[in-house]
Amino acid sequence: MRLIRHCGELSPDHRGCVVALGNFDGVHLGHQAVILTARRIAQDLGVAHAVMTFEPHPRSLFNPDQPPFRLTPFRVKSRLIEALGTDFLYQQHFDRDFAAMTALEFVGGVLVGCMQASHVVVGYDYVFGKGRLGTGAFLQKCGEESGFGVTVVPPAMADHGETYSSTAVREHLVAGRPDAAARLLGHYWEVEGRVEHGDARGRLLGFPTANLRLGEYQRPASGVYAVRAGIDKGGATVWHDGVANFGRRPTFDKTDELMEVHLLDFNEDLYGRHLRVALVEHIRPERRFSGLAELTTQITADVETGRRLLAARHFSAAAGPMVPVAPAV
Repeated sequence: MRLIRHCGELSPDHRGCVVALGNFDGVHLGHQAVILTARRIAQDLGVAHAVMTFEPHPRSLFNPDQPPFRLTPFRVKSRLIEALGTDFLYQQHFDRDFAAMTALEFVGGVLVGCMQASHVVVGYDYVFGKGRLGTGAFLQKCGEESGFGVTVVPPAMADHGETYSSTAVREHLVAGRPDAAARLLGHYWEVEGRVEHGDARGRLLGFPTANLRLGEYQRPASGVYAVRAGIDKGGATVWHDGVANFGRRPTFDKTDELMEVHLLDFNEDLYGRHLRVALVEHIRPERRFSGLAELTTQITADVETGRRLLAARHFSAAAGPMVPVAPAV
């Protein structure tokens, strides 16, 4: 998959593409239905399959003081979109000037003038342009006038009746339900980052941890999780079972948020390495302990609980938990 950031980077083979439009934060199964619908139409037409997304997320521009909310920062989002067989990803820079563009200007200047799109695919709730006046119906009218096709993908629901949405995924994560979030995403929700040095208390307790800051990621419920941790090795990602604590470590009177990940049956140095951490199941809330002895006893129990939960899911080291589940389209 090729990454495009400016109209001038588009080759003749890219123009005339079928493009899926959206923020696609989370790349949940509803998003995947939009992207895969675009891929199917592109294959039928014999043209390139494109996805256009917007960075930074518009919420970051209009509400810069809000708490972190991203499910998939751009690196993670692009990896998931690539896994869906996309030919190129157009990363449209979103700033005040772009936000001031009307829906008609976006269609004429970007979709028609720049991309020369042959077909546009959006979700049922997609809106765009100044004042959010551009809708699927507006796109269809523009397509009739300018000669491109438009498909509006209807809402999709999980088997239990819940609509796929980024908002629902966030709600599940905040409530400590990563397994429910995964059923909407089609993949376990993950965070990733560079491993930092910490206080080394975990090593002293016999449970060394790799420490990550969550940055712009949505904050999940605090507490202990069964996780899968992916380490980049030679262009591949090797996955390991683990147990992680996310929170402020009240036993040690800390106030900053940290993800501390203990990999099971692992003793390599991970400082400075890039680590992916997928939340599989919430084991318990974070709490304050009376001292190191009580904390060590609880960590021992958490590790055994995590080992049991992960063993029951039959993960392998080669195939991590991140591969999207393709919905029917």
